[in-house]
Amino acid sequence: MTPQAKARPVLTEGPIGKTLFLFSLPILLGNVLQSLNGSINSIWVGKFLGETALAATSNANIILFFLLSLIFGISMAAVILVGQNLGAKKVDEAKRVVGTSTTFFALASIIVGLLGIVFSPHILDLLNTPADARELAIAYTRIIFAGIPFMFGYNLVMAVLRGSGDAKTPFYFLLLSAVFDVALNPLLIAGIGPFPKMGISGSATATFIAQLLSFVLLLIYLYAKKYFLRITKNDLHLLKLDWPLIGLLIRKGLPMGLNMVVVSLSNLVLIHIVNAFGSEASAAFGVANQISSYVQMPAMAIGGAVTSMAAQNIGAGKWDRVSRVTWIGVGFNVALTGSLVAIIHLFNRQALGLFLPLEGKAIDLGVHINNLTLWSFIIFGIFNVVAGVVRSAGAVIVPLVVSSIALLLVRIPFASYFSSHYGFDMIWWSFPISFAIAAGLNVLYYRFGNWRKAHLMDAAKRAKPAQ
Repeated sequence: MTPQAKARPVLTEGPIGKTLFLFSLPILLGNVLQSLNGSINSIWVGKFLGETALAATSNANIILFFLLSLIFGISMAAVILVGQNLGAKKVDEAKRVVGTSTTFFALASIIVGLLGIVFSPHILDLLNTPADARELAIAYTRIIFAGIPFMFGYNLVMAVLRGSGDAKTPFYFLLLSAVFDVALNPLLIAGIGPFPKMGISGSATATFIAQLLSFVLLLIYLYAKKYFLRITKNDLHLLKLDWPLIGLLIRKGLPMGLNMVVVSLSNLVLIHIVNAFGSEASAAFGVANQISSYVQMPAMAIGGAVTSMAAQNIGAGKWDRVSRVTWIGVGFNVALTGSLVAIIHLFNRQALGLFLPLEGKAIDLGVHINNLTLWSFIIFGIFNVVAGVVRSAGAVIVPLVVSSIALLLVRIPFASYFSSHYGFDMIWWSFPISFAIAAGLNVLYYRFGNWRKAHLMDAAKRAKPAQ
């Protein structure tokens, strides 16, 4: 075995609990970092430019979330396919996935970026962007679209690294990007020192520069370290539009991306229902939602980690380890999410007081909402972890259907009907009820479904063109 091969992260051997924890930790820290980065940048925009500019960035971020949802799904499909091939010790096949994905992501990002720059005004009009924020939103959105190639590129490289078992490197360069972004925002917004005063365009330009620098430096680092899945001059023939493989990545990736869209749509409809109870209820829900986004992060990180880990073990045919990965992942979720929920319950009013006045109806409502909903995110974590393992085999439709049933067909009708008949609290009871249904259905599918027969690598092999 070469020194390079020995240095590769291996998820098919060794203690599962320790490996899963150490693999999950950088993903968790990365999720926290991205949320903090967005929050700090919003503070800069609000402080220097006011509420109208903040509304402009909010509208632009809706578009960005939609694009990220779709690209997240396809990059997750690459994670799974790379992981399965490495588990089966098929490095050449993993490189084929990398080469095709690189070409596809490069072309898709350029097309999306150009279309976004040209049609930003029309897209923002479709979102019914407030008239006073429209011009600011256009300026901000066009620069964000210009940075799409670097954002897509970073997401692909991060997916390949995680698929090969490396979660640390993506975190380090995500940290670097966040530092650049947070530091450059006030400098370019306000024109501090030698920097030009660019207003809202400065915020978008800071993000653009941060993404560009971190992406380029990440590539330089990987080639300097001779990362084993890098594309060398001998692999240039892999940089092609392998349409059967691209079709497979899209078929498996879009359902995972649409799952994020389902979650977002469910939250938007829920906001609409809450708004009917007045501005104090809306403010309380908005703040409670911010806190719950952090509570979800351990489950999201563990879900991502078990997907990579299970994919490699499925490729290696180690189904006993896949089962242990699943239930150790569920145990970690219960312990970590449960601990976080307990801490927030102890300091409930203080946590909400970071965003709301310490006295008044809004903070009382926020405390009440957290008391009813936070514990249910332990159940959310169970369905997320189990779904992550199922997806790692390439079975992506059933988890999407389960999420759609739980969040759109159960949660929303329940919250809407029962809140209008029995009061405000019924909205919050829709959380544990919908999460419990999702967890139950996913566990049943895990136990009795045919997800183990998805044969993703076989589908990829059939997609391979004749030599």
